[in-house]
Amino acid sequence: MTITDKPLALVTGASRGIGAATAVALARAGHHVIITARKDKDLETVDDAIAEAGGTATIAPFDLTDNPAIERLAAALAGRWGRLDVLVLNAAQLGSLAPVPHIDTKDWDRVLAVNLTANWHLIRALDPLLRRAGAAEVVALTSSVGSQPRAYWGAYAASKAGLENLIATYALETAPVSAIRTHIIDPGATRTAMRARAFPGEDPAGVKPPEEVAAKILTAIDSPR
Repeated sequence: MTITDKPLALVTGASRGIGAATAVALARAGHHVIITARKDKDLETVDDAIAEAGGTATIAPFDLTDNPAIERLAAALAGRWGRLDVLVLNAAQLGSLAPVPHIDTKDWDRVLAVNLTANWHLIRALDPLLRRAGAAEVVALTSSVGSQPRAYWGAYAASKAGLENLIATYALETAPVSAIRTHIIDPGATRTAMRARAFPGEDPAGVKPPEEVAAKILTAIDSPR
């Protein structure tokens, strides 16, 4: 089987943590995985892990706030595969934890750009490819603060609340006219670099590894329709 014959998945924020674990799990399950993140060196490490698992991947390093890069990626996928079977919207920025009036302006702009606006650009650019797939799956990673506000988490919480509404709206629009299915998944406490920054005093051994979240994602996309 060539890579163009395999189901095609795209995972953002795939250089580490949940994104990396999900990319490896998808590849092991038979998908060819497009892995994206800002640094190609980190993606190469994930690519090696995928190869060791017997899978295949294509590295696509770029900044998610680079909208023309998203358009170029969509065009490349359309030219080679003509479809997209799985889209995992995982990449996110935590930003600074601060009272709402004191959130740094650059932090606010970056968090909303990566966590919300970039995901809209991805859906906008990739929607035609998702519609061409036999049964496409769109997975968005959220957080409990998206629906349960927490003091000092204003920017991150606002971005996740917006993302949840965006995906839910997209689901209402596509369900009647396409085979696209959406999933909003809250991974909960997970052993990631973002978690360590948010809770620096926490023992990482006390929270679940990213591989458990990856397994949850695969269970969701493989569930009966």
